Amino acid sequence: MIHHRSFQNLFERITRRQVLQVGLGAGVSCLLPTLSARATEKRGKERPKSLIVLWMAGGPSQVESWDPHPASEVGDTVGKIKTTVPNLQISELLPQMAEQMHNVSLIRSMVSEEGDHERGTYFVQTGYRPVPGIVHPAMSALISKHLHNGDLEIPQHVSLASGDGFVVPRGGYLGAQYDAYRIFDPGRNVRNMKSSVDEKRQVRRLEGLDVVSGVFGKNRPTQASKTLHQDVIEKALTMMSSEQLKAFSIDKESKETINKYGDTRFGRGCLVARRLVEQGVRAVQVVLNGFDTHINNLEGQTKQFQILDPAFAALISDLKERDLLDSTVVLCLGEFGRTPRINPLEGRDHWPIGFSCVVGGGGLKSGLVIGETDPNAAKEKDKKVTERTPPKTPVSIPELYSTILTVMGLDPYEEIQSPIGRPFMLSEGDTIDQLLPEHLL
Repeated sequence: MIHHRSFQNLFERITRRQVLQVGLGAGVSCLLPTLSARATEKRGKERPKSLIVLWMAGGPSQVESWDPHPASEVGDTVGKIKTTVPNLQISELLPQMAEQMHNVSLIRSMVSEEGDHERGTYFVQTGYRPVPGIVHPAMSALISKHLHNGDLEIPQHVSLASGDGFVVPRGGYLGAQYDAYRIFDPGRNVRNMKSSVDEKRQVRRLEGLDVVSGVFGKNRPTQASKTLHQDVIEKALTMMSSEQLKAFSIDKESKETINKYGDTRFGRGCLVARRLVEQGVRAVQVVLNGFDTHINNLEGQTKQFQILDPAFAALISDLKERDLLDSTVVLCLGEFGRTPRINPLEGRDHWPIGFSCVVGGGGLKSGLVIGETDPNAAKEKDKKVTERTPPKTPVSIPELYSTILTVMGLDPYEEIQSPIGRPFMLSEGDTIDQLLPEHLL
């Protein structure tokens, strides 16, 4: 059950959380990003937390994945299969994830306030509804800022296999430096990371650039600081010569490993995501496009979930095998779900009330199923979406994000200010106590 606390309990909880943060900071301040998880544990230090978001762009159907209702009036759909969690059944399209469900938890009652793709993406990525005059940072951007890894020479915040511009998580009012670094085709060579000229010519070019940049900065210091031009150049040059850049490549991975994830853009993206958090990257998004199935829903969803299943399962098993799952929160969701009722074109439309997400790792409790949806909701064809039967135990996006931030050692109720002095909490929701370990309750 999700508890709504009194102010007194809230303040008591914040105080305990701040104490935990101090302990966590002292424990990880001298960690090197190349330190293995096992070595970290042996030295008695807790590995810093990371986040991987598997973003199902377009709105994945809960009916064909995590919350199937094959016996109800939902149109042509899929059958159920057993999982490693007693009494939990999921779609037959996800046989490999069925073997990993004891390592994660399933929320079947997510609710959003936005049913448009762009607005829904904004809300689910940030936890705030879009409003004029402010751009909120994505949760992954907040994590990359507040859990900054000073030893990292590659970006703290990465988006893999991204397509549409509004899918990429942004830094918002934190600044463009917290936007995700985009890799369109993960596992291949990172573009523009090798100089096109020899070393001597490269040095001459940089010396000339320093002269131009110096003059510009001297005459227009405010404009120079706003462009982040010099900062970007310095970070790019550091990244180009860094050994950590190898984390983006899968050339050294075996063919067996690549095939286990699936040799697709998304599959390679999940493999690169594992390599990045192993290196110490704080927040990674991997995008799987193609879930907007207003037409031929079953065919479209089947294709996408057959890509998701091996990659997601391999990621969870790999993280666990490498002792990285306890330090890595993995979240799989999209901007909303699909309608329980099939439309005249054999498709499913947008459904922001009662969709599913899978979350695990990072110390969160596993093997849980939270909430449920009504299989008879498909019959309510004469009601507007916002008027139809909500799920039992609804879970909001802010509640989910407060829970994730808490388990990562951050205080979701901490206030930060936008550039114009407007205060915002990291997240506005209560935590989902069912998911939190005992020491954080």
